Amino acid sequence: MKTADLAGLTLASARDGLRSKAFTSTELTKAFLANMEAARPLNAYVLETPDHALKMAAASDERLAKGEAGALEGLPLGIKDLFCTDGVRTTACSNILGNFVPAYESTVTSQLWRDGAVMLGKLNNDEFAMGSSNETSCFGVPVNPWRASGDNRSLVAGGSSGGSAAAVSADICLAATATDTGGSIRQPAAFTGTVGIKPTYGRVSRWGIVAFASSLDQAGPIAKTVMDSAIMLKSMAGHDPKDTTSVDLAVPDFEAAVRRGVKGLKIGIPSEYRMDGMPDEIEKLWKQGADWLKAAGATIVDISLPHTKYALPAYYIVAPAEASSNLARYDGVRYGLRKPGRDIVELYENTRAAGFGKEVKRRIMIGTYVLSAGYYDAYYVRAQQVRTLIKKDFEDAYAEGIDAILTPATPSAAFGIGAMSVASPIEMYLNDIFTVTVNMAGLPGIAVPAGLDARGLPLGLQLIGRPFDEETLFAAGQVIEEAAGHFHPKRWW
Repeated sequence: MKTADLAGLTLASARDGLRSKAFTSTELTKAFLANMEAARPLNAYVLETPDHALKMAAASDERLAKGEAGALEGLPLGIKDLFCTDGVRTTACSNILGNFVPAYESTVTSQLWRDGAVMLGKLNNDEFAMGSSNETSCFGVPVNPWRASGDNRSLVAGGSSGGSAAAVSADICLAATATDTGGSIRQPAAFTGTVGIKPTYGRVSRWGIVAFASSLDQAGPIAKTVMDSAIMLKSMAGHDPKDTTSVDLAVPDFEAAVRRGVKGLKIGIPSEYRMDGMPDEIEKLWKQGADWLKAAGATIVDISLPHTKYALPAYYIVAPAEASSNLARYDGVRYGLRKPGRDIVELYENTRAAGFGKEVKRRIMIGTYVLSAGYYDAYYVRAQQVRTLIKKDFEDAYAEGIDAILTPATPSAAFGIGAMSVASPIEMYLNDIFTVTVNMAGLPGIAVPAGLDARGLPLGLQLIGRPFDEETLFAAGQVIEEAAGHFHPKRWW
């Protein structure tokens, strides 16, 4: 098989090819390394680890030859630069971490290596995962492999996991790890024609992942297909005693759930997600998704989630408040960047001024403000109360027998790099309008490619599930994927 053909495989087909000895992990890894070199204009990787990858691939080939293959044996993956990797630089794409090299491995990546996966390198993301377009990274902006028809302008890959989404879409890894605090898996997946699932809060360990907002952050995969995302999540998920928010539940056979179908399921359509000014093509796609699920045997039911309109403002109080607390540890004393000062206070000020980017500073200041003595009750406590109401909206819908909820994934297709920088930050934050409710309620959500807009750019639909019922999302997502077909960008780089 040719190098380009190997890199174009899905995770599932690559796994089958390795097990049938059609090719070796070393051959597969070399194919991706060649593609990565050609795709450097995309700026998806912030650190390539070819030597490390080839060593891991050689070890996988030995295990495959002995019949000792793990679940992901020999499969080359990309790792978001938020996941700590033992002996490999991890920066959260922030200057403040400098050339920080962890002496430990995140639980998620340790489970991927346990199952035999190969690490190709670290992927670009918004600084500390704060952003909706991956334009806040200290390594520059990753470029979306997709371009509008007849237009050579570069588009964002979405945020914060833009590097992960771009790399999967451009065939420079089979799948990638990502994190989602307010939509950072699902939105970039929708922008790049890939599949991204944010699991239920507590399904995947957060240990060893650089924290943004601890009650909202959750790791998950971005992959080429629904099946690939199910295979990835099986390895990523599981109870971890090192993470007190990790839930001690058995990990289901997500792969088996993909083919389960939706016959007899009730799919809710929330009226509150019909926003003013929503493009007609998003509305049309949403209806098309509902029709596909109905044709496959599901019942479509109109539902109400009345507190949806408060989700975005409440999120942008809770998330910055937690970020303010989490990022207080970056002080120039123990690790990372240090800018000297006349005393400890000036050292803190100089280090943080030089190390944090504009968006991170903005969120730290907002968070510190809402946690301050005079405003804590007025803002933070009230936002947490609204969060409880949002969660109850979903609980009420599921109590009525709804199995999953169908919504758009994003309010538009990918936009141009720099297009939002002239707008106020609030316009950028509106990109999360369909996704933040899922994080506020701790629910699972999946984004699946469902079509192309008038300019030939991918659009995604989102399915929101019951707590710890990712299986239904994989089953319903597969129906949409089969109906919509697969989408690939035309190579221009």
